[in-house]
Amino acid sequence: MIILGLNAYHGDAAACVVIDGKLVAAVEEERFRRIKHWAGMPTCAIRYCLDAAQVSIHEIDHLAINRNPNANLFKKALFAFSKRPSFSAIKDRLKNASKVQDLRVVLAEAFETETERLTFSIHQIEHHRAHLASTFYVSPFDTAAVASVDGFGDFSSTMVGIGEGEKIKVYEQVMFPHSLGLFYLAMTQFLGFPNYGDEYKVMGLAASGHPEYLPALQEVLQLESHGSFSLNLDYFLHHSEGVSMSWESGAPVIGKVFSDQWERLLGPARQHGGETLGDRHANLAASLQAMYEKAFFHILDDLHKRTGQSQLCLAGGCALNSVANGQISSRSKFAHVYIPPSAGDSGGAIGAAFSVWHEVCGQPRSFVLNRPDWGPEFDHAEIQQQVQKYERALLDANCVVIPIQGERERCLWTAKRISEGKVVGWFQGRMEWGARALGHRSILADPRRGDMKDILNARIKRREEFRPFAPSILYEAVDQFFEQSSPSPFMTMTFRVKPDKRVIIPAPTHVDGTGRLQTVTQDQNPLYWQLLKTFEGLTGVPVLLNTSFNENEPIVCTPEQALDCFLRTKMDVLVVGAFAIEVQPLQ
Repeated sequence: MIILGLNAYHGDAAACVVIDGKLVAAVEEERFRRIKHWAGMPTCAIRYCLDAAQVSIHEIDHLAINRNPNANLFKKALFAFSKRPSFSAIKDRLKNASKVQDLRVVLAEAFETETERLTFSIHQIEHHRAHLASTFYVSPFDTAAVASVDGFGDFSSTMVGIGEGEKIKVYEQVMFPHSLGLFYLAMTQFLGFPNYGDEYKVMGLAASGHPEYLPALQEVLQLESHGSFSLNLDYFLHHSEGVSMSWESGAPVIGKVFSDQWERLLGPARQHGGETLGDRHANLAASLQAMYEKAFFHILDDLHKRTGQSQLCLAGGCALNSVANGQISSRSKFAHVYIPPSAGDSGGAIGAAFSVWHEVCGQPRSFVLNRPDWGPEFDHAEIQQQVQKYERALLDANCVVIPIQGERERCLWTAKRISEGKVVGWFQGRMEWGARALGHRSILADPRRGDMKDILNARIKRREEFRPFAPSILYEAVDQFFEQSSPSPFMTMTFRVKPDKRVIIPAPTHVDGTGRLQTVTQDQNPLYWQLLKTFEGLTGVPVLLNTSFNENEPIVCTPEQALDCFLRTKMDVLVVGAFAIEVQPLQ
């Protein structure tokens, strides 16, 4: 049985293919379109997934999408009647919802076939149910508390319940217009970060500040009984004026969501590209993070009381808040946490597909998503062809190409270069699924270099100074370097670096003494594990600085994109498949 899962007409459009209950391929559309968070119908991602599964569009049995415009219709009607939102706001939602109804027609046109030949059943899975499915059904747990915390989807922002076997039972929802994701978005915009997905920048900035505005923000977001919360709507625009949103064939755009009341409470908003970030902005970010955490753990505390579970599965856009996630074991009664590599909206494609497999088809669970590499890969001949294509450009850049077939030799050669302070582009195997580079499309550097963060920003990343880089660490060594030893294979949790180790790995240690770590096991990522192990053998340190292989763009997908990025930045080394490319010093 072949199931195509989609996140379409929303930010981070994506596709996956599940065959007989096993994930075969999954990828975000942005990796092909080269536009961050690309929104629309993910036709390129669909083509890749079908090719990887070696099936055609005509062989699909079920198509599952993580949207259901018919969900919560009564609540939508009640809101429209009582609040009377603007016509433009209603028109935007209806236009977007209508696209979900035309999937067969759209795909027939994209794949140049007749609509009648697409005989698959179409399943519209409610947005947050897809989020819950995207984490529980692929987790290692037979039973777990489940939570989805997000902006909005199908008129809901938060959903909690319990997963048992092949069923998920929902206990509670928080409905529009109340949302933790929108609360975080409002402050993100207020601080002068207007782009879709910029919340992670504010989370990084928060580490530099103090939560002095927390009492003020308690007027904006109020905690209520049974793990619920509400927004003081005087501070927001989305419920009355509506917010302009663009989800069609390009970068997603969300209009201003905070009202003038924010400035009366917190002072003037920072204009994008204007005022330099200072202590006030860091303190606002820290206050936001502190208020978010109060609400987040308020939700989790009530969920634990209701379920009695020690295991938690978490998804939704807010599940990307690694700072809060890293405190779950210390601030809640959940001992074990599973967060998938794509906890945000792209992961809804997997959630929709597995919802159909288990809940519609009634099939038992047999798959655990314990590795991130579900995207495109390229064989030796394809990589060699691209390297040869760039031969002239590489010569002009004073580069030498060194074939290194053996994996052990490749790891030793690369680890030596990293230990010498060189910046290495690492392109190996299948591309990662999700927002993080996890040792397949990574830029790697020596974590012991206190100046390495500045080097990377100056030569390659060109991003805000306050944003940290991440450590990858051998799972066997986590408790030597971090105050917690929980697995974090998908870089979804931030832990405190032990004080005596901060001087050893200063480059990926944030200003508050933390690191958003990736734990690496030999089973999950054998080649990257071997590289870390080899670096440990050379230096005594089982850690590498790991950042995404890109330059203010989506993570590179193809060898050609890797070579382009290498040549236009100031990396020292590119290891692409079995080829090592090194810039030679000028004579």
